[in-house]
Amino acid sequence: MTQAGSEAGQRSVGTAQVASIGECMIELSKSGNGLFSLAYGGDSLNSAVYLARLGISVDYVTALGDDPWSEEMVRGWQAEGIGTERVVRVPGRQPGLYIIDIGDKGERRFHYWRQTSAARLLFALPETPDISAALLEYDLIYLTGVSLSLYEEAGRARLFDVLDRARDQGRRVAFDTNFRPRGWPTRETAQLAFREALQRSDIVLASSEDLELLFGKDGVRELPVSNPDVEVVLKMPEPMVHIHHAGEKHLVPGDPIQAVVDTTAAGDSFAASYLAARLTGAGVVEAARMGHRLAGVVVCHRGAIIPRSAMPPDMLQEIRSRGETR
Repeated sequence: MTQAGSEAGQRSVGTAQVASIGECMIELSKSGNGLFSLAYGGDSLNSAVYLARLGISVDYVTALGDDPWSEEMVRGWQAEGIGTERVVRVPGRQPGLYIIDIGDKGERRFHYWRQTSAARLLFALPETPDISAALLEYDLIYLTGVSLSLYEEAGRARLFDVLDRARDQGRRVAFDTNFRPRGWPTRETAQLAFREALQRSDIVLASSEDLELLFGKDGVRELPVSNPDVEVVLKMPEPMVHIHHAGEKHLVPGDPIQAVVDTTAAGDSFAASYLAARLTGAGVVEAARMGHRLAGVVVCHRGAIIPRSAMPPDMLQEIRSRGETR
């Protein structure tokens, strides 16, 4: 999200309510001549922004400090149409920070300073019981592998308990397998947490790259593709996804992209588009195609959040039209 935020979000479509759990950090990226530009970002926040822009009602669930950067983040989220009622403020804490280093081919590397960020305390605060109870009210809870890495073992246990209770009440859980090794104390800890999350997911948005990095060359075998009740979307290195849903498998290619500028938030925008399409009644193949379309636009811009004017207007209209008829 840019420092100044953006214009107010559009009216939500349909009735689905989404909670996106995670962390937003201060983002610094090289802008030339040795200077850095300031923005805000994080995988689950990026997805929340794109969900809101696509007309989905979404709240961001996190903890922030009482500093000026936290204040600016909240104002920016509200300007994008994201709900902030589930943002806990922790006196004396601040957001984390990361720097993006972009390679010659648009590939990015991240350097983090986040060990004392407020977001890491979300499931270890006096407000945690209220947040846990509130999460049971949402139709869909969205979280990522990065979300899991924020919390200590006890905090993850509280989160998993919330997911269990939510699913018992007919709510759904979507899990994106974003894996960042530096966020974890050991690979074994990450493997255990990912397996716990996969067992509690109704929709899995996976990346073969993430799974191989975490579990080894056969990492995709960790996915619950044999369970017809779980919707598995596996993104491959080439613009292609494999979908396992209701006992069927689909291959959905994306269009080649000639001028990749920055791959930041490619997966986050794909996830948002896919979920927005599914929440408004699209089939899995159509949803994947829409995910490819938005991700293809995002990678042609620098930064995680593209200008609102760059959002594909036909896709916005399609999702809104479908949602309004549900």
